Amino acid sequence: MKIEKEGHYDVIIVGAGSMGTAAGYFLTKQHQRVLMIDQYAVPNRYGSHHGETRMLRFGYGQGEKYVTLVKAAYELWMELEKQTNKKLFYNTGALMVGAEDSEFVEESVNSSIKHHLPYIKLSAEEIMKRWPGMQIPDDYIGCYDPLSGFLLSEECVLAYKELAVENGADIIENQKVQHLDIGENKVKVHTKTGTFTASKLVITAGAWLSSMVEDLNIPFHVKRKVFGWFIPNEGDRYAYEHFPSVVFDTNKYGHFYGFPDFKGKGVKVGRHDQGELCEADTVNRSFGAYQEDEAYLRNFLGSFLPEANGELREGQVCMYSNTPDSDFVIDFHPEHDNVVLAGGFSGHGFKFASVVGSILADLVTKEKTSHDISFFNLERLKGINVIN
Repeated sequence: MKIEKEGHYDVIIVGAGSMGTAAGYFLTKQHQRVLMIDQYAVPNRYGSHHGETRMLRFGYGQGEKYVTLVKAAYELWMELEKQTNKKLFYNTGALMVGAEDSEFVEESVNSSIKHHLPYIKLSAEEIMKRWPGMQIPDDYIGCYDPLSGFLLSEECVLAYKELAVENGADIIENQKVQHLDIGENKVKVHTKTGTFTASKLVITAGAWLSSMVEDLNIPFHVKRKVFGWFIPNEGDRYAYEHFPSVVFDTNKYGHFYGFPDFKGKGVKVGRHDQGELCEADTVNRSFGAYQEDEAYLRNFLGSFLPEANGELREGQVCMYSNTPDSDFVIDFHPEHDNVVLAGGFSGHGFKFASVVGSILADLVTKEKTSHDISFFNLERLKGINVIN
């Protein structure tokens, strides 16, 4: 695709990952002339959307305030499947496990009750009987969400990218934005090959967002996270056709997530908490660079999914861009109402990419959205120091 060195658009999107490509698609549906820019190819392994799978949960342990958005996101993912004729979501169910006093499991139950979602509360014995591949301490409980499952994350990003381009959007890949000039009615985006202008700007740059609007001093802290695929020792016991996606809130090892063996690729596990503070441009992307990269994944597997603790097929590194309260940022720039920011998705944002894309499109074109995003405002973070 040839793009002129100098061009004017209705909207420029900086960061064409999960949220950016979805926003690009929904903006083209509203007949906007859109340019998406990303410093890497789309999709890629440098942001937060790689690793093949992302969980979609309805009974939400991070707070029932998210459930309405999950429902809206799910409907849009199903719409994307129909439009592309691609299988993007696999309904494996999701099991949240923790000690009897786990706030995460309790919130999963409470959010299911409040929003009239189906769920099954299970004892440790019931969990192990239903899924023999699990080993659960006697004082643990579980909340099973039968509606949930996982999305093929990179396929979802690619689908939105392709649809946006089909609808007329331009995209520049493998080019870093060098500078932004933001005016009252016009923005200029400078890359090494040219300067592009637009009336509106959307910044969905993931771990790079705060550095692009340094004057706002948004208190994001970026953490290096690892995950890996392990070949089960026990045949197809963990196969996605009959084993759920899982989230474990453990007392001893921390907070882990896991995906069933998808088409023989292995059981995927990662740790949601902990991680090393890092810089987006200099993070060590080599799995195994730290001794604990593989060790803490195996500690979890050995204790809770012992027969999945087989050969490591592959390990990868990603980044979480965290806010102090783990809630997202979706808001207008406080000094420029023609600039919309979205970031700080804190390791649980991908499932919302579809609905976030539609929200961003509405904020750009209508200056409002029908969804409640009040708890994503920038003002709540004012005065909090950035963690170095």
